Amino acid sequence: MLTLTRDDFRLRAASFDLTNTSNVLRIMVGALMIPHAASKFAAGAINPGTVAFFEKAGIHPAEFMVGFAAASEIAVAIALILGICTRFAGLGAAAILAIASYAVVAVKGFGWTWNTGGIEFNVVWAILGLLVAIDAWKDYARSARPALRAYRPAHA
Repeated sequence: MLTLTRDDFRLRAASFDLTNTSNVLRIMVGALMIPHAASKFAAGAINPGTVAFFEKAGIHPAEFMVGFAAASEIAVAIALILGICTRFAGLGAAAILAIASYAVVAVKGFGWTWNTGGIEFNVVWAILGLLVAIDAWKDYARSARPALRAYRPAHA
């Protein structure tokens, strides 16, 4: 089901249990989004270098999209760190990093290793965001199952 519920916005102590590796992964993916968003700003304004990069990648209108990307990254970071709307935030992180991977390839050509301007880090990070989302969808399905079993149509 693709709808948000009140439970999606509840803070839970269990979301901060660092003995649960899923929580550690979720928090790390979220925390790494903060410097990714911060890199889009310089001297209190949108970074002109990032705007030029977006333009070269064909992402238009570049200045608006840089701001939109930064806002999206901050929203995803907050949601993942707090463990709210995790099903959707994990998908958001995966999408953001997939688009970042595309942009790097569009501007620099295909390169794999990050230290040579490649997409290695972005691709791994996108996959981790997807894994966070999958884990959250599994938890959601498990918690919804008892409610689905309890429903029996009157004519059955």
